[in-house]
Amino acid sequence: MQPAPLDAMTVHALGKDYAAPVLDDVTLSVRRGEVLALAGENGAGKSTLAKIMCGLVAPTRGSMQLGTAAYAPATRRQAEAQGVRMVMQELGLVPTLTVAENLLLDHLPQRAGWLQRDRLRAAALARLKRIGLDDIDPDTPVARLGIGYQQMVEIARALVDDTRMLILDEPTAMLTPREVDKLFTQIERLAAQGVAIVYVSHRLEELQRIADRVAVLRDGRLVDLRAMAGLTEPELVQRMVGRQIALDADRAARPAGPVVLTARRLCRGRVVQDVTLDLRAGEIMGLAGLVGSGRTEVLRLLYGADHADSGELEMPGRPGSALPRSPMAAMREGIGLVTEDRKAQGLLMGQSIQTNATLSDLRAVSHAGWLQFAKARRITQRLIEALRIRCRGPEQAVNALSGGNQQKVVFARWLHRDCRVLLLDEPTRGVDVGARADLYAELEKMTAAGKAVLMVSSDLRELMDVCDRIGVMSAGRLVQTFSRGAWSQEALLAAAFSGYARTTAAMPASGVPS
Repeated sequence: MQPAPLDAMTVHALGKDYAAPVLDDVTLSVRRGEVLALAGENGAGKSTLAKIMCGLVAPTRGSMQLGTAAYAPATRRQAEAQGVRMVMQELGLVPTLTVAENLLLDHLPQRAGWLQRDRLRAAALARLKRIGLDDIDPDTPVARLGIGYQQMVEIARALVDDTRMLILDEPTAMLTPREVDKLFTQIERLAAQGVAIVYVSHRLEELQRIADRVAVLRDGRLVDLRAMAGLTEPELVQRMVGRQIALDADRAARPAGPVVLTARRLCRGRVVQDVTLDLRAGEIMGLAGLVGSGRTEVLRLLYGADHADSGELEMPGRPGSALPRSPMAAMREGIGLVTEDRKAQGLLMGQSIQTNATLSDLRAVSHAGWLQFAKARRITQRLIEALRIRCRGPEQAVNALSGGNQQKVVFARWLHRDCRVLLLDEPTRGVDVGARADLYAELEKMTAAGKAVLMVSSDLRELMDVCDRIGVMSAGRLVQTFSRGAWSQEALLAAAFSGYARTTAAMPASGVPS
């Protein structure tokens, strides 16, 4: 009989208090060579527990052991020195440095004080090749990469040979199935070498695929710890949220109304090439595709965040056909955008929920040029309740919220403004299954009111659940559009790869974002 695997880390009676307890009396062990999933709703304490394990947050009470030794890292660097590393939901790359410099920031090859560029490049290429990103030039500045590529670079930085324990917090939120497969291959390799993996994700199908055991947190407490084998998704959801959640993937398409937006021949360099699409009142259209396919760029052109080389946009009652020249111009036309990068582009991190939620339409909370704070508070409170944002109230700063609750605040901003067209770029990134159902319910209300929604998501199952039509981007082109009932996951993936059939790599070497 094989001996029981040794525990890589044990936490005992761990707790963390801010204004109120966010983690309380958590006791569990992570075994060598296993993948332990951390599951729970936004604000349940998953990220806080993970940050305590990797030295980013100090516990208020409790203790930890790494192997058989006491473990109490005061900083992330101390944790990494002991072999505990974390890939965080919010990226920690330095945008002004190159990919290579970010990958080896703590171990830059030098001689006599001079950086050895050849050795740096070779080491970076080896790291990138490990997760199938050898088509990216390591001399590319990180700022030029899209969020999906940045996520893969962040993961590559953590996959080093002396790792004893690797914590992954929503690592696949911006990745397509192909990139997820690459990551899971590396996770399996590390686990086979005895590395302990803590995997935090809201994608329950991923947890079932990769995890050996699952720890379920609810309201800061450990409510369940069990083997993943045999645990169904509905059972896991019930333990996470305490209520039944269901999506109707087989529902009929929504009745589509008149066209409210037509984009013709959108072009921007090689990333968007001759894209034409229509959006109709009362429907949700999805955009699928690989990282780098041009999905995000299409949304940014429609919103005026980027300038197109050419193209036209028509909306009923709108004079002319020029594309918006700025986000403010798009907002005046009734177009809103939920950005993929909430931290850098979506939120004023130090400001309150109230400020962020009402920023899109200050006229609705003003009178004679003066802000009406009581009215703004009432509106914000209604949005908090509608989206189930876990917070202390409208005045709480968004940087004190969990990542998923921050995403809900971004969403609340556009629920506050009466948009004819809402563009959604990975709107449920880092959002738990219960909160997704709340967001989907709000989308149903919007489409019932005649709004049009264009939604980018790396989660094909989400698009198939939510959308009435799905357009597939490949190599900058809209190559095919499927109606509800006419698609399958295999057909969507085949279309996503079709534009790269004549290239040597499945992703653009330039690392253009999407």
